[in-house]
Amino acid sequence: MSTATKETFDASPAFDVPVAEYHRLLGYPAGHEPTERARELSAWARDWYARHGRPWIYLRRAGLHLDADRLEVDGVPFGSRRLRAHLEQHQARSAMLLAVSAGPECEEHARQLWQEGKPDDYFFLEMYGSAVVENLVARTSGRVCDLAAHEGLMAIPHYSPGYSDWDVADQNKLFAVITQGMGQALPGPLEVMTSGMLRPKKSLLAVFGLAPVSTRTTASAAATPCENCAFSPCQYRRTAYRHRGFVSEVVSVPAAAEPANRRAGPLTRDAKYSVNARALRKWAVERVRLTERDDGGVEAVFRFDGTTCSNMGQALAFDYRVTLSGPDDGYRIRESSCRPAAGDEGHQSTCAYLSNPGKHLHDIAADQPLLGQPLDEVLSWTRTPAPAGCHCTADSRAHKWGLALEAIHYSLVSSRQPHPVSL
Repeated sequence: MSTATKETFDASPAFDVPVAEYHRLLGYPAGHEPTERARELSAWARDWYARHGRPWIYLRRAGLHLDADRLEVDGVPFGSRRLRAHLEQHQARSAMLLAVSAGPECEEHARQLWQEGKPDDYFFLEMYGSAVVENLVARTSGRVCDLAAHEGLMAIPHYSPGYSDWDVADQNKLFAVITQGMGQALPGPLEVMTSGMLRPKKSLLAVFGLAPVSTRTTASAAATPCENCAFSPCQYRRTAYRHRGFVSEVVSVPAAAEPANRRAGPLTRDAKYSVNARALRKWAVERVRLTERDDGGVEAVFRFDGTTCSNMGQALAFDYRVTLSGPDDGYRIRESSCRPAAGDEGHQSTCAYLSNPGKHLHDIAADQPLLGQPLDEVLSWTRTPAPAGCHCTADSRAHKWGLALEAIHYSLVSSRQPHPVSL
């Protein structure tokens, strides 16, 4: 690839979110006709983003070294077996590194809408930001193919930290590789937290392998990222997971086809949750991670993102970790904990922390609701609504534990398996 195309900065890339893709991210099944209110919100989100959104793309060429047990990108080793197998399968010779973002404006306005008590507006704008990122990545794939065509190469589907068998913590390493030796600053703000979370969150880091043009790579280029993603409870799949050597395929059946309140093993299917179903679908993808234990139990993690009620609404993040027994024992809650996420500093700006840091963190850690009880009990647990973003009061902490446990319950039911898939 020539020097002129080695590095690309685009502060105003073209994008066009297809209606069908936006509906998929909103959780609608194929062919579903949204209500008039949903159509209004969809049109509003598109219009708002067209006026205020500031998406951007950064793309550059990188060296690639592959052998039987090692993968290096620009001389930096990465340990993902799945990424190495993906690149080897198509005989990738080099790579293009991508950083893309829908910009912070969408995320900031969506947060404001949530604080104003407008969850529907929040959800439609949040999902539109995700759709923008997906569309930019798809368009970039075509751009990469054009740039590499004169070398007889083409782009194979991208891979990102957080995909199957690539630890999301590698976001920090990949970001360092992407930005090393840049000719100028990124077109927009982007930072990686120690946990691997991106800020703005409607952003993506990715690796595109460049492989010789062949029938196999041509077919691969038409594939969707879903074929490389093993996250089984996902409600937004466009196709089944392809690599059965890593995880079993999950066949999704619409919930509407199931009788009301049917049991999913020890869990109630089609349960009545306190949380909006669309929010639960979103959280199952973005905030919940399930890992099967050797003893048949489950380790579940729920990430809560909120803001302080004072000090100009500082962002904060907490990890809710729950150890569950196996399905034969009713997914009983054996252990639970809540603590600030790695790298989070926002909790230090809450009123309770500023008043007495030790007591505040002790109060958070001491809350272990429903300990020893089956997870299904969360459906009948009575709590006082307290949607404030902080953890300063007992009601506020109980409210968030309810969100976490309901999201975990929903994710387990949605997996449609007696045991969740190991990720």
